[in-house]
Amino acid sequence: MTGPITRRDALLRTAALASAGMIPAAALPLAAAPLDKPGRHEEIDRALQATVAAREIPGVVAMAANEQSVLYEGAFGFRDMATASRMSIDTIFRIASMVKLLTTVAALQLVERGKLKLDEPAGDIDPTLASVEVLAGFDAKGVPQLRPAQKPVTLRNLLTHTSGFSYLLWDQNVVRYLKFARGNPALPPMPLMFEPGTKWAYGGSLDRVGRMVEIAGGQNLDRYFSDHITGPLGMNDTGFSLNEKQRARQARLHVRDANGKLVPRPLEKPDVPKVFSGGGGIYSTAPDYLTLLQALLDGGSFRGTTILRPETVASMSANQIGNLEAGILRTTNPALSNDVDFFPGVHLRWGLGHMINLDPVPGGRKAGSLTWAGLFNTYYWIDPTMRIAGVIMMQILPFADRQALKAYRQFEREICHALGKT
Repeated sequence: MTGPITRRDALLRTAALASAGMIPAAALPLAAAPLDKPGRHEEIDRALQATVAAREIPGVVAMAANEQSVLYEGAFGFRDMATASRMSIDTIFRIASMVKLLTTVAALQLVERGKLKLDEPAGDIDPTLASVEVLAGFDAKGVPQLRPAQKPVTLRNLLTHTSGFSYLLWDQNVVRYLKFARGNPALPPMPLMFEPGTKWAYGGSLDRVGRMVEIAGGQNLDRYFSDHITGPLGMNDTGFSLNEKQRARQARLHVRDANGKLVPRPLEKPDVPKVFSGGGGIYSTAPDYLTLLQALLDGGSFRGTTILRPETVASMSANQIGNLEAGILRTTNPALSNDVDFFPGVHLRWGLGHMINLDPVPGGRKAGSLTWAGLFNTYYWIDPTMRIAGVIMMQILPFADRQALKAYRQFEREICHALGKT
């Protein structure tokens, strides 16, 4: 016997019928689950719909929840502006670096099981991390100067982006190094940009963590996620590859040209990867990802399924980097990313898996909230004080797109206002 159909079930079924061509896409309801105060969800609907109507963004899915239940869900605009295929709650997105949270959870599960340790050399697990070198600078001819690291890289360094691994997209020293090192077998593919633990730099640390999970967990990362995180939580639309039905629900990437116009790009070719990245390359939906956030909001459990112990989840939201500043990125490629400073004037730190704002954000989240994002303008936050988690997904380049951030901030403010907790 089946149970009663919930509002969310009805929305998902309607979206599925629309994507199958059984009802007109234009008939999709642009509605949201009720909030505590009458009329508040309509205000959020109108705010997000307005950004789409103004062609500031092609389409968006936004959701918010407490530990037990979804408080808001809304889908607006188009998956694909070229075909006018409409967004639905179950739209599939490329969430890029938002996989880093899954990789962090996986690593911390293995810490709980005694298979990984936060503060022992990562090279004890992955030998490629045993003899890393640090970029000391460049000589007068631009030749990189390397020296052995003075101390080992640890799992804690990798999870907090204090390892020294830095991304090409936001580090001129990496640009300069790779320009010289490419094709030179005498130089490592990627040295550390600084001594472990001395600075914060966003980079490929979680790719290394993903490999450590595979070694310590005895499975490739895709299977590990499925067996230990996404499967138990029912996140059935989250993975490194898509089946045919999922691909039919995928949002298309839209790129903003020099005049600010959004131009749709073709979907990437179907691919079943053999190598899995702990730092990017995954697909998901807003409902799936929100389920993960709800589990973390509730101390590591969701509806009877436990993925982490409460004390482990608490460590994820604690500042792990002391007085090091985090979260501000200067682009080296404006076509892929704008400069990133999500909260100007707010002190930012890093926990295990999340960026932490030490100060409250006016009109929005409280101090101690947790957040991060994906390259194609997908974002999440968890506010432990307000007991709220939110996710908003778009498919736009460049990252930190101003109009995408405007929609994100407006959604956050409206959610906080609707809950009466600003």
